[in-house]
Amino acid sequence: MGVKKFNPTSPGRRGMTGYDFAEITKTKPEKSLTAPLKRKGARNNHGQITIRHQGGGHKRKYRLIDFKRTKLEVPATVVAIEYDPNRSCRIALLHYKDGEKSYILAPVGLKVGDTVVSSAKADIKPGNSLRLSEMPVGTIIHNVELRPGKGGQLCRGAGTEATLVGRVGKFAQIKLPSSEVREVLAECRATVGQVGNTDNENITIGKAGRNRWRGKRPSVRGMAMNPIDHPMGGGEGRGKGNHPTTPWGKPCKGHRTRNNKGTDRFIIKRRKSK
Repeated sequence: MGVKKFNPTSPGRRGMTGYDFAEITKTKPEKSLTAPLKRKGARNNHGQITIRHQGGGHKRKYRLIDFKRTKLEVPATVVAIEYDPNRSCRIALLHYKDGEKSYILAPVGLKVGDTVVSSAKADIKPGNSLRLSEMPVGTIIHNVELRPGKGGQLCRGAGTEATLVGRVGKFAQIKLPSSEVREVLAECRATVGQVGNTDNENITIGKAGRNRWRGKRPSVRGMAMNPIDHPMGGGEGRGKGNHPTTPWGKPCKGHRTRNNKGTDRFIIKRRKSK
């Protein structure tokens, strides 16, 4: 795919970039693989906003993605590459040899007409799914499981990739995009290749309205508020004395929030040095 630049016909257009959608081959989704996506406006069952800055946005349908890839030894043909409004990468529509259809994340290099398969004997080529124990060390992968059979959870965003750097006993060692190295059970599955739409990081939103289309509401800086509304508010002029906090006094912007001691032992090298 490529990045499309817009002419500065208005202040909002100046500097704006978008997708050229050159890789998209089908505009409407497969009806049997879509589901309604109810918008909650970031509110809980009491109607109270629990996540700020969310709401509005364009109406969407959810695409049912096969993250598990458990249909083994049945080859599938890539019929179309489609746009998915619910994620940053593209999705590929598969037609299996037995007639079943499914969506998968489209990796770099996957084209219409290619054949993919989930198998222990599958070739190391984009779109094929194998266990980590069945892949050679050094393989570029995505859609990595954390528990066998649960479905891929790691490396699902546009342009992301992980690397299988080694195996020790029943564990495989994976280097993630954040440079963190962690152990995952070698029985977990992953898909070969890098997630497509690698130019996603080069897109410039250009105007506030484009974020509203995506369901993002305006965000006000704490320093621009009054003291009653935010710990960082108030003062004559701009004050720099306070540490970054949420409106409720919780530290943020770099403050460590990880509190999962049960999986600390699987992290070999952290993405940040302590």
